[in-house]
Amino acid sequence: MSLPRRSNLAHHWPLDTDTVFLNHGSFGATPIAVLDEQARIRSRLERDPVRFFEREYSDLWDQSRAAVAEMLNADVDGLTFVSNATQGVNTVLRSLELNPGDEIIVPDHSYQACWNAVDYVTGRSGAKTVVVEIPFRLDGPEQVIDLIMGAVTDKTVLAMIDTITSPTGTRMPFEELTQRLQARGVDVLLDAAHGPGIVPLDLARLAPSYCTGNFHKWVCSPKGSAFLHIREDRKHLVKPLNISHGFSFEGTAQEKFDFEFAWPGTQDPTPWLSIPQAMSFMEGLVEGEWSEIMRRNHNLAIQGRDIICEALGTTPPVPDSMICSMASVEVPTEEEVGPMSLEGDPFHNQLLDNYSIQVPVMPWRHHGTKYIRISAQLYNHIDEYRYLADALRDCL
Repeated sequence: MSLPRRSNLAHHWPLDTDTVFLNHGSFGATPIAVLDEQARIRSRLERDPVRFFEREYSDLWDQSRAAVAEMLNADVDGLTFVSNATQGVNTVLRSLELNPGDEIIVPDHSYQACWNAVDYVTGRSGAKTVVVEIPFRLDGPEQVIDLIMGAVTDKTVLAMIDTITSPTGTRMPFEELTQRLQARGVDVLLDAAHGPGIVPLDLARLAPSYCTGNFHKWVCSPKGSAFLHIREDRKHLVKPLNISHGFSFEGTAQEKFDFEFAWPGTQDPTPWLSIPQAMSFMEGLVEGEWSEIMRRNHNLAIQGRDIICEALGTTPPVPDSMICSMASVEVPTEEEVGPMSLEGDPFHNQLLDNYSIQVPVMPWRHHGTKYIRISAQLYNHIDEYRYLADALRDCL
């Protein structure tokens, strides 16, 4: 089979033309113009690193933070940067003072790395991880709400809620869950790893206790650019994972917060400082900016999912309203579903090696199922999903 075409916007990305790339959701993909901006900032840094960090870094950090705050309608004073959403989740969890018997809710669609972080902090404190079992096939968001709210007890102190789940590609009803959980006195840690650029986020309205998400996925900034937002009344509880110079800094509470998070030690800040360029570049690709990008990607993901369902002889597992720019479908298998492997699932490897298709196949042992998850970004074309469907028919 000859490789399918990409969209007429694909030339903006340096993706390998010999690969059918349907896995934007894992690590994102950065446009050439944004990589050029990162290189420009890095060159500026390396011309005089001391001058850059002493005189230029703080202003650039604030400019980037302001751009992010505007996009998320967030309080800029509660906003900081981390390298990825997993680091943001760990930053919050490792700061909490949990007591024996405290409970943290984790849906069984949660990203395993963040679920592991919950297990780590509950295990060492005597608290309890409460895993909420949620079916993959859903009639609507009400099922999710009922199951999670049904797990709340007077011992529940925190719930980790996804915007869009990673293994199952499902849009969670996070807005209503945040409101209802916090009305019950349960803090919400909103895992928006798939958040900016894939679903509208209004943090001023939602007001979760904590929210963290990636910009290097759907906003297409360089790898290692993510945010952490902490509500004003929770800021005093949270310290960065790296305790550094800011810990002994003498200044206002806000100055101390900014310094502690902005200077964890020497590192390359260019991914964070490139976020405004990534936002501006992506907005300029289509008329209608982010709302149009999300609409296009949603429609393409739905079309791609339906094509894959037909090839696999199955039906869409969730309503269209619970899909954003990713969609997962069960992969038929008779083998026992074990843990994920660093070497990749054998079926994933077969699709890559024999058909040049980069698409994740996730063994999700919590459901005893394998999922194939497609992504849709502006560089993708409907023909790529048809090509994947033909490959699936060949293999299965």
